[in-house]
Amino acid sequence: MIIDLPRFVASERPYWDELEGLLEKMETDHQFSPDLAQARRFHYLYQRASADLCQISAFAVEPATRRYLESLVARAYGEINETRRGERKIRLVHWFVSVFPTVFRRRIGAFCVSLGLTVAGVAFGAAAIAIDPGAKPVLLPFPHLQGKPSERVAWEERHHGDEMSGRKAQFSTTLMTHNIQVSITALAMGMTFGFGTLVLLFYNGVILGAVSADYILDGQGKFLCGWLLPHGVIEIPAILVAGQAAFVLAQALIGHGASVPLAARFRRVVPDVVTLAYGLAVMLVWAGIMEAFFSQYHEPVLPYAVKISIGLAEFGGLCLLLTAGGRGWMETEAGS
Repeated sequence: MIIDLPRFVASERPYWDELEGLLEKMETDHQFSPDLAQARRFHYLYQRASADLCQISAFAVEPATRRYLESLVARAYGEINETRRGERKIRLVHWFVSVFPTVFRRRIGAFCVSLGLTVAGVAFGAAAIAIDPGAKPVLLPFPHLQGKPSERVAWEERHHGDEMSGRKAQFSTTLMTHNIQVSITALAMGMTFGFGTLVLLFYNGVILGAVSADYILDGQGKFLCGWLLPHGVIEIPAILVAGQAAFVLAQALIGHGASVPLAARFRRVVPDVVTLAYGLAVMLVWAGIMEAFFSQYHEPVLPYAVKISIGLAEFGGLCLLLTAGGRGWMETEAGS
């Protein structure tokens, strides 16, 4: 209980001024990041000001001081919560531009296996269509790909994407969900010693190669690039990353030449597998958005040159992220 109010205010005023000074620095300097000692001091001053507010609230003769303390405590409370949100955002950005690419490079051998299987499937699918166009119903079990590519292109350009009107958000969600399910399935197949992942990656490659060859042989290469690149340059690498994570799991499961117990091997690789899984999920979300809201529009609404350029820019950005992320300057940016 306060006996001498003026004396109480005089003794507490330096702490209030110190808290206000810290608040002004935090509010005006967005680059300011308090160290542990400063954070502890700030928390102490906030608690002290809050306690002072509780004590002085009983004195109706000091409304100005009470309002000042209310404002001071409210600002401190807001700054504490804003700082926590900012830290979460910084950690998320740091993870995506630093941790994920670093893990990707550390497991680059598994990614090369995933890429090699897909490329082999692409070559097989393209050769099969080139040699026997009648094999399309077997290789491409999708009704909208069974017709002649030039006829589909003419229909797409004539309708200008109108068939998607009002359904793009739903379509995007469906694509994201489907692609994530496919990728997680490929990842989970790592528990089959990688055999299931091998089959799935090769088969996806066969489909991609068959579709590409079908459109190119029919003279629709420009449409194919404008249709696939905006989302495919992210979606296909995401599936390859899923295969990468699966082969990391398979390697731990097989453990050839390792004297480490199975449980210990799994504990070693689980953090990397989880990081790769989260990274490919983010990639697939972006690919789904691009496929629903961008890839489905064709000439004359969107020139193919524009779509191809954007796709190439996306691919360049992804390559930069995966090769340079976590190498000094990008890590500094994420933590700034």
